[in-house]
Amino acid sequence: MTLIDTQVYRDRRVTVMGLGRFGGGLGAVRFLAQNGAKVSITDTRTAEQLTDSLELIRDLPLERLELGGHTAEIFADCDMLVVNPAVKPGDLNVRAARERGVDVTTEIELFIRHNPARVIGVTGSNGKSTTTALVHHLLRPQLERAGHRAWLGGNIGGSLLEEIAQIRSGDWVVLELSSFQLEYLRLSRFRPDIAVITNLSPNHLDWHGTMSDYQRAKQGILDAQTPDDAAILPDECDVGAAPAGGVGLAGDGISRVSEILPWRTRGRLYRFGIRDSGEDGAYVEEGSLILRSSKGLIAEDAFRFAMPGQLPGVHNQLNMAAASCAAWLAGADASRFSEKSRTFQPLPHRLQLVAERSGRRFYNDSIATTPESAIQALRVFSPKPGERARVILLAGGYDKRQDLSSFADEMIPVVRHVVLMGQTAAALESLLKQRQSASSMQIVTGNDFPDSFARAVAFSQPGDIVLLSPGCASFGWFRDFRERGELFAELARQWNFAD
Repeated sequence: MTLIDTQVYRDRRVTVMGLGRFGGGLGAVRFLAQNGAKVSITDTRTAEQLTDSLELIRDLPLERLELGGHTAEIFADCDMLVVNPAVKPGDLNVRAARERGVDVTTEIELFIRHNPARVIGVTGSNGKSTTTALVHHLLRPQLERAGHRAWLGGNIGGSLLEEIAQIRSGDWVVLELSSFQLEYLRLSRFRPDIAVITNLSPNHLDWHGTMSDYQRAKQGILDAQTPDDAAILPDECDVGAAPAGGVGLAGDGISRVSEILPWRTRGRLYRFGIRDSGEDGAYVEEGSLILRSSKGLIAEDAFRFAMPGQLPGVHNQLNMAAASCAAWLAGADASRFSEKSRTFQPLPHRLQLVAERSGRRFYNDSIATTPESAIQALRVFSPKPGERARVILLAGGYDKRQDLSSFADEMIPVVRHVVLMGQTAAALESLLKQRQSASSMQIVTGNDFPDSFARAVAFSQPGDIVLLSPGCASFGWFRDFRERGELFAELARQWNFAD
């Protein structure tokens, strides 16, 4: 990747479609304006909704600022359109811009155009944020000792565009990439040096439309690779040509989805898992970390390894295996991974213990916006034989057209009481009541989130776990999963038994 002269933006008319609130749009606006572009912004949100973001760009000379909706005029004379990845590629304004020959791009693609460093790209339906952060955490010490840096960015939050002048060719950039981002990136033939797919299960079908379209976006992280690059995939998924009607296994091993096709790889293939399959890759197995390559690197290494207590569950063992493989291939010293993992700080809203009150433990797993991720959280708290179920669950939310039946199945042996929320409450209630074993489970529906929390703690007893792991997105009641998790944590810390 070569560094492009940023002077190419001087006096270019650029429209940024979607300022947003989490740094991507902000990063693009600041980068382009500071490099001489004539920047206009349009967003469907109001000024009141974007107060914090607007405050961070009030020092910039903007051409136009259009909030509360899009008008045709703001797109009419731009020669570059920077699109928030949440905007569907089929949007009429985006399509019209492409037809006029406008350079349609995104914040992350702009960064990749200018980035001189090697890239590790991480995607998947679940676990991609934790895996991305773990790769960065394991890789950083080695690079710093060599006088280089590891950079963390992408969907995990913020923008690296404003740091581009500090990034060097000897560095590594670790990017979390969503299906929305990859849908745009695949059009520009994005080529990461190391690509990681954590798993695949139905998600965002309200946006992509079909499972095949969703997987096609994820497939984009592999399509432009060459044999000099590395592709890291779950050990239980299919790889090869993708014949029609092929069946693949979601990398988390939870469910078979007939629409999932084998992955097509062009880079060197590495696997990860919790059982050593004998293939090249990384395996966290019974107190060992096994790393193997038959492709000109270290032939095989095995180290004593203990999973850190702050990363419970089989899903985190898989995250660690995937991250270890990527960091090792990037040159990190694997003999230090066990020690280094103990200092890893889990990301917020990911099975995070936020309070212990009156004998109850409160876990915030608001990031669980898919049934598969919520299932993994439930499995952490599965009762041992003879033990009673201890989980009081808050579940449900926005309907993304996902099959919730496996989520309902998994609740039966683990959840004693469930409080259902949002659009999917009725569907989950119906699924639970269809299962005879659910007859002893108390099922109620909350009117809003504080009411749902109050109902949950009213069911609880000392020794119980009050778990927010919704299995659904937060839209409708909240801006995003962060706001939902923050409110849960606040309510948990304020709760007293006397309440």
